[in-house]
Amino acid sequence: MQGRMGAVSRTVLSPDVWRARRHAHRERVDRTLAGHRERADHHVLHPVEDFLFEYYRTKPVHLSRWSPGHGVVLGGEPVGLDQLPLQACDGGHEVDAAALEHRRDGLAWIHTLLQRTGTRAPSFGCFGLHEWAMLHRTDQPRHRQLGLRLDADEVARIVEERGVRCTHVDAFRFFTPSARPLNQRPLSRATQIEDDQPGCLHVTMDLYKWATKLGPLAPSELVMDCFDLAMDVRWVDMRASPYDLGALPDPAGQIRTTAAIPIETPRGRADYVELQQGFSERAVPLRSRLTQVYGSVLDELTLATR
Repeated sequence: MQGRMGAVSRTVLSPDVWRARRHAHRERVDRTLAGHRERADHHVLHPVEDFLFEYYRTKPVHLSRWSPGHGVVLGGEPVGLDQLPLQACDGGHEVDAAALEHRRDGLAWIHTLLQRTGTRAPSFGCFGLHEWAMLHRTDQPRHRQLGLRLDADEVARIVEERGVRCTHVDAFRFFTPSARPLNQRPLSRATQIEDDQPGCLHVTMDLYKWATKLGPLAPSELVMDCFDLAMDVRWVDMRASPYDLGALPDPAGQIRTTAAIPIETPRGRADYVELQQGFSERAVPLRSRLTQVYGSVLDELTLATR
C-alpha cells in the first residue's frame, strides 16, 4: 500500500511480501553468479565477465544483500537485515537516506548526468572502435590472456582509416597515446555531462555503476536489472573487439556468445548497430527508474536540512 510519512511518499510492504522479495533476489543472484563463483573457487579468470566486478568494484557478496531501496517501509521486525542502515518509522522500518548525506554532491552530479543523457537522441555511428583504439600501435594489450583475431598492423590500419567517434570519457581514457588524436574530439571528465549519449555501450553499462553508487537506497531488483543488461553489453563490447574469444567457454546465447562481430566488415557493422539499438531501448526504463530514485533521495536529503 501507499502512504505518506513526513513529506516523502512511502510504499509499505508486509513482512510476507518483503521476505518473499528478499528470497527471490537471493535466488536470482545465485543463478546469475554461479559461473563466476565456480571460477573464483578454482582461481580461473574470465576477461569478459570479470570486468563487471573489477572495473565497477562491486563484490558478488554485495549483490547478494537485498535492500528494498529508498521510500519503502518494511512491516514487522527487520530480522536478517542487520547490514542495512535502517531507522524506525511509522509502520515499521526504512532505509535511512542520511546514510548518503556525505555524498550528496556526488549524487547530484550523477542525477544530472542521468537526466541529461536521457534527453538526448542516441547515436549509433561508433561501431565499437573504442576497443580497437585501446590496441592501436601498442605491444601491451589490456587482456593479455586473449589473442587477437587480426594482426596488430591490421588493427592499426582500420583505426586510422575509419577514425574513431567515441563519446565516452571512460573508454577514451584507455586509448593508446597514438589513438587519442584520431578520435573526433578530446574527451574529459569535465565535459562528461555534455558528452554522454544513450547509444553508447559504455554509458549503458554504467547504469549498473550508478545503481551501485546508491548503495542500500537502490532497490536490489533494479541493481540486478542493470547488472544483467551490463553483462549482455559487455559480451557484445568484447565480441566486436579485435580480441579472439574462441578460447573462452561459449555461453551459447544470442548475445552472450564468443562469436566475433567483425565490425571491420559492412555486415559486422550492421549487426553491431542492431545490437546497440536494442541495448539503448532496454536502457530507457532503467535510466528512468534510476533518475527517479536519485531525485527522491536528493529531495529527502534537502528536506532534512530545512
